[in-house]
Amino acid sequence: MKKLLLLALVALVAGSGMTAQAQTLKIKGVYQNNRYDDNGKDVKDDISHYFSIYLGYNYDLQIPIFIVQNSIYSMTWNGTTLSEPVKEPAVNYQDFYSGSISRYGNGYGGEFTDNDKAQWATNFNNMMGNSGAVYVDGKIMTVMSRDYQSTVDEEIFSVRKWDATTGDLLESEIVGLDRNLETAGMAYNPKDGKLYGFVHFTTAQLPDEITSDPDFFVDQDGEASANDDGYAICQIDPVSLQVSLVTPGLYYGNWVAFAINSEGRAFALTSGGVNAPIDDDGRMRDMYGNLTGAQLCEFDLSSGLMLTTTKSAVDSETGETYEEQVPTIPNATGYASQVHRQSMCFDKNNPNVIYWNGYFNSGKGVNGGGSYTSLPDENWIENGKYDTCLYSIDVNTGIGTRLAKIPNRFTFSCMWVEGADVSDGCGMNILAGIEDVQTDVAATTSKGVYNLSGQKVGNATEGLTHGVYIVDGKKYVVK
Repeated sequence: MKKLLLLALVALVAGSGMTAQAQTLKIKGVYQNNRYDDNGKDVKDDISHYFSIYLGYNYDLQIPIFIVQNSIYSMTWNGTTLSEPVKEPAVNYQDFYSGSISRYGNGYGGEFTDNDKAQWATNFNNMMGNSGAVYVDGKIMTVMSRDYQSTVDEEIFSVRKWDATTGDLLESEIVGLDRNLETAGMAYNPKDGKLYGFVHFTTAQLPDEITSDPDFFVDQDGEASANDDGYAICQIDPVSLQVSLVTPGLYYGNWVAFAINSEGRAFALTSGGVNAPIDDDGRMRDMYGNLTGAQLCEFDLSSGLMLTTTKSAVDSETGETYEEQVPTIPNATGYASQVHRQSMCFDKNNPNVIYWNGYFNSGKGVNGGGSYTSLPDENWIENGKYDTCLYSIDVNTGIGTRLAKIPNRFTFSCMWVEGADVSDGCGMNILAGIEDVQTDVAATTSKGVYNLSGQKVGNATEGLTHGVYIVDGKKYVVK
């Protein structure tokens, strides 16, 4: 189906390169699971290799206790090298468990010595932002979506708020998919003090006044579908979780990241363009010499529209010249990434450079036979198919620079520069004020009851064992 939806991304003109600033930055992020690392393959004695470690069932808390990779991580870029991401705050099982860890990644021979610390550590199992995450002035909001393939019987979003320094879980709320919280990224705008996101919508979720406007939606073949989907700039209320559409329509494309700088300029990034051989400078160019790969685009937050300029082009079939709209940022980055969750951030002291956590490639490379093609998935550890990198992108030229590979192929659902995020000191409240209620859930409501992982565990009228539950966005503790 062919459909005119606002503006299309087209071929772009190459420009000059950029040099990343030589400065020391401590970049922090919320870990987003990338690929399971075969859980102990050939390194059974190295417990740091395990995706999760099961310590045992805590009968006081009535929950199993795990140590997982999910958490807040930090890495340092000094202008030359990038340190390996490490958990910050650190999670040490010795702080709350008296036993040891077996070579199979399980605890044995011990007991829990600090239940509060054990609960805190296992909470990181829920720090997942597969639908997006954002740092705002010392706090983090993560959004996890669960669909029909999960253990719940309905599609939901699990929204959690965290202390970015201590890692404490501050709030947990369950909402329906009608909230439209699936994003390519969220960011705070220091110019108006609001939170924005590049939000995923289907055509069916847009207001009638938009879909019926021929200036934005022209069904050219009579096959318009309610499943057509794209992205739009939106304002997001972090307390009510209400999403307000700003863009009058949708932008198609594989959008993977979103960020706003200290000047209030908003940027979104596509995953990549035409795959091409790698040049001597490490970048990719098409057959005309133009940089290809991921494309950075700037958006006006008041209108939600992409900033564009007019360019003359020639129809390859008819030879006729016509005018088209292209992004004002003149070049692609030169690096093709993948269609997986990624993130970007700014140092508030440098509004012209984005730091981007992208992939080393789009899943392609030189195979064993010497051909440039799709790399085999089963050899991803050896061939680097899912390796990740830290890049910088000049927001005015669009050209990217690969700064360093990230050890152990980390990906993040959001990133920020410690002490230099655009939201630091803004005072925005992202907490809804949900408090622990010491009561029996069954006496309160007959609605569905969820655990802190977002799994539906029954209805309140059925009665529940001791534990912590979420009902209608409120936390209940059953004694």
